[in-house]
This record gives sequence, C-alpha cells and structure tokens, in this order.
Amino acid sequence: MREIVVRSISGILYVLVVVFSMYTSRELFMTLFLILGLQTLKEFKKLIHLKHFTPYLLLPISLLLISYYYPGDIILYTYLGISLLVSILLAKDVQSTKNSLLLKKQKYIPTMLYIISGFVFLTLIPFSKGVFKPEIIVGVFVLIWCNDTFAYIIGKSLGKNKLLERVSPKKTIEGFFGGLLGAVITSFIIFNLLDIYTLPVWISLAVIISVCGSIGDLVQSNYKRQAGVKDSGNVMPGHGGLYDRLDSAIYASPFIYAFLQLITYVS
Repeated sequence: MREIVVRSISGILYVLVVVFSMYTSRELFMTLFLILGLQTLKEFKKLIHLKHFTPYLLLPISLLLISYYYPGDIILYTYLGISLLVSILLAKDVQSTKNSLLLKKQKYIPTMLYIISGFVFLTLIPFSKGVFKPEIIVGVFVLIWCNDTFAYIIGKSLGKNKLLERVSPKKTIEGFFGGLLGAVITSFIIFNLLDIYTLPVWISLAVIISVCGSIGDLVQSNYKRQAGVKDSGNVMPGHGGLYDRLDSAIYASPFIYAFLQLITYVS
C-alpha cells in the first residue's frame, strides 16, 4: 500500500508539471524537456559508464537545430530513419543472451540515437502541419501513463506468465495485455475530448505506445541488468530516476512521430 501511495503522489506531481508546461508556451515546453533530458542523460551515462561531457552539449544543440528550427525534410527523415533502426537493434538485443555491441561497446550510438533522439521526437510530436498543438503530446502521455498503470495493476494482481524473465522478472504477459487494454479504452476517451485525430488514429497510437512502451521498459531493464542496478536514479520517490519514468516515452517517440507523419502525408 505504501509503495502505491508514494508512486501515486510522485506521479501526480510529475503529471502536473508536464501538463502545466505544455499549456503555457512552446519555449517553456522545450525548456522543460531539455531539463528532463539532461537528467535522463546523466542517469544513462552512469549506467553505460560514459564519462564524456559531450552528450550534455549534443542534447540542447539537437533540440535547437532539429526540433525548434526545422532543418528540412531530408535531414529530419534521415535522422528519424537512423533512430528507428537503432531502436529496432536495441529491441533485438533484448532477446539476445550475449552482450551486444550497442549495450557494451558503442556507447555514443545509443546515447545520440536513442536517448537524445527520443527527446527530440518527443518535442516534435505536438507539431501538426507546422502548428504547435500541445494537446497531441498530452494525449500521447496520457496513453503512456494509462498503459503503465493498467500494466502494473493487472500484472501485480493477475500476472503469472513472465514476459521476459531474464531481463525483467516482474513483467508479465497479463500485465502487457492489461496495459494494452487500458490504453485502447483511454484512446476512446481522448478521441471524444480532443478534436484532432480520428478514432482509428488514437487506437493505433494506443497500440504503438503499448507495444513500443513495453519494449522500451525491457530495453531499459537490459541496461540496468548489464550495470547491476535496480533503478537508474532516485530523483522521483517511488519511481527511481527520470530514466525509469520516461523509458517508455523515450523509446516510443520516434515510432509515434513516424506514424503521425505518415497519416499527415496520406491525409
């Protein structure tokens, strides 16, 4: 009970801060995610034993040049394609029993094209046809939070079959489908509240978030397993570090952005 109360309080405070910044201005929104990104980078660098200061410079530069000042379709979609490829390779590494190149040797590749790119695409998601619409990212985060919450509740109460016990002993197949169901139900509510996308789009986003969010959890668990730690940090009581809290969003963001760009192009 105490764990649930602590998780709820810290989670509510986190939600309030994020939602408040999203409904003020684009600049405050970008500033918030820069701060969140720097802390997440700090925790990630510690996990992979990367001591260089360079990533702290690459994050604000990437946010400024790619997210704030549009660099053009060729650069943006090339960056998106490479980031998606790295994410897929990280997902493949989760299933491997050997220490992968991305996990153990190539430290800058996941730092730049998984963590940093994750924050870049998180800040690009609320742009629809060049217009800043914070409701989109709010809807995405609500889907992520509902997926995580339902997965935790269903997994804790009904979970019996492990999802990938070697990497994350507590995650279950029942928890995954519980999270998916919670996200899909929430997508119906969001559709009725926000006049932005059609219902099939929100349902598709719920599925993408549930699948990619679960993979993101496993990717982060794999990094923690390699580092021999339980949490990436202790910034948020009941949640561990920011990386523990944002792992789903970071991993899923390039896939979400690619999907939204696709439906915008098709429509």
